[in-house]
Amino acid sequence: MPSPETILITAFWSVATIAIYLLSKRTYRRWPAIWSSPMVLTPVLLAALALSLHTTYSEYIGATRWLMVILGPVTVAFAIPIYEQRAMIRRYWPVLIFGIVVGSGTAILTAWALASLLSIDGTLRLSLLPRSISTPFAMSISENIGGVPDLTALFVVLTGVLGATLGENLLRVLPLKSSLARGALFGMGAHGVGVAKANQIGAEEGSVAGLVMVLVGLVNVLAAPLLAYILR
Repeated sequence: MPSPETILITAFWSVATIAIYLLSKRTYRRWPAIWSSPMVLTPVLLAALALSLHTTYSEYIGATRWLMVILGPVTVAFAIPIYEQRAMIRRYWPVLIFGIVVGSGTAILTAWALASLLSIDGTLRLSLLPRSISTPFAMSISENIGGVPDLTALFVVLTGVLGATLGENLLRVLPLKSSLARGALFGMGAHGVGVAKANQIGAEEGSVAGLVMVLVGLVNVLAAPLLAYILR
């Protein structure tokens, strides 16, 4: 049975994490910008709090591990957008499959190229490869191919924030008029953060982005054993 001190530490960091996230969401609604995005502001504030209290990463992650664990059951909810958009899948499945395969391949190859350019090897390189997939899927793939899931989650956050920002700017210069193309841009390039951004643009774009994000995750999870074999 956990000691009273362990229970107190777990309760403190769990409440702090949730409270800071909710505060970040309110801040973003009031001042929408990159710096105020919950995916950016929450980790920054938590890191500042941990440093001020001389708390190590292992102590923090140990206290909030349950928040990561519930990502597993949450993954089941990803079946909902697939069911809701089944008509779209039947209508555009060749385009969707082609885009997912090309997009996933491009993401993995560019991550590998970036790691090679920066002379990054070993588990760090493997942790970087699933960066363009939503967190639950990315962490599972990272573990399967020999990466560090917690580190992969950080790369996923950075990719999502940068992808959503760049995607918004790309829409101003690219001739993407259909909701399918605009939504797929965010779902493929910025996963969860991209879905949130796509929903701000329009309901159809948000639905497409969510659908693409889920399909990308499923395809990559199924392909993870093959990727692990290739990387051996």
